[in-house]
Amino acid sequence: MHQPERTAPSSSKPTPFRVGSVNVDPPILLAPMEDVTSAPFRRICKRIANPGLMFTEFVSSMAVRHNPRRALPKMRIYDDERPLGIQIFGGDPDVMAETARVCQEMGADLVDVNMGCWVPKVCRTGAGASLLKNPDLAVRIVRAVVMAVSVPVTVKVRAGWTWDLFAAPELAKRFEDEGVQMITLHARFAKQGFEGHADWRLVEQMREAVSVPLVGNGDVREPEDALRMFRETGCDGVMVGRAAVSNPWRLRRIVQGTMGLPVPPEPAIEERCEVALEHVRLMIAEQEQAQVRKFDPETLAVRRMRGLLPLYVKGVPGAAQIRHELTRASTYAEVEATLATLLSGASERTPA
Repeated sequence: MHQPERTAPSSSKPTPFRVGSVNVDPPILLAPMEDVTSAPFRRICKRIANPGLMFTEFVSSMAVRHNPRRALPKMRIYDDERPLGIQIFGGDPDVMAETARVCQEMGADLVDVNMGCWVPKVCRTGAGASLLKNPDLAVRIVRAVVMAVSVPVTVKVRAGWTWDLFAAPELAKRFEDEGVQMITLHARFAKQGFEGHADWRLVEQMREAVSVPLVGNGDVREPEDALRMFRETGCDGVMVGRAAVSNPWRLRRIVQGTMGLPVPPEPAIEERCEVALEHVRLMIAEQEQAQVRKFDPETLAVRRMRGLLPLYVKGVPGAAQIRHELTRASTYAEVEATLATLLSGASERTPA
């Protein structure tokens, strides 16, 4: 059943901000997330939640140089998802500059440099958050990217590599001097991964260090969280990540609640299933366009979504077995039939 609308959280409404020619309105951003923020999910989020700015999954600069057939599909942009930034990572300034130029050619509204990913396979290449340990290289990369393109360049960073050194403010000032036009701070250290709590005091300290727009990221799950981050840190924008995975409705609640609009109710199970199927259809179409492997596009798309589909029905009573079956699906018909079973059971449990 639909729940009644809640009154929006009481607070002054945050104002939009600009990153070069890009107007970020509302000032709520969808974070770049590998295996999550593909074009199908972004387009769904734009339609349902309408965040002010979104980003692609991160793109390897080395993959763009050496395996463009596989990398370029991740950089495809649709008009209905703008404004959109392409996020890139790498440890070589020249290769990163080349990749930035490709981003611009692909139609990116801005180019974002990833210095926040803590995953070992990325950091071992000297990219991502490992650049926090090598600030001079980080600055050279930023300089090369800024000089390579005419669109705005932004950077997403962690607070530092380890807890003993809050490296981000000093680096951010250097990035600003090189022409970076927005900084996003995930308020955890790289060694934390996603453990513990984000320390928003770090965002507040970063605010004092830079004059370009600052976006805070970490542990924003509800409109109240976003409003509190704005209020406590002085940031210009708030980025939402894991809370939005397979849940564009939560992102919508954060957007609307933050902007002083009525907070919409939780979606009915029918809407959850409908959007899950839309996501699968869009993902299949993406795989058909990409043509990067010899395997069946439908099978690839559905298997890629095995970890995402169960989250669409998370919390639904009696859905445990359904979630298990979704992790084993290989075709659209299997997903459709599994969700139909869930809907049938839900109707039987609903009083007439």
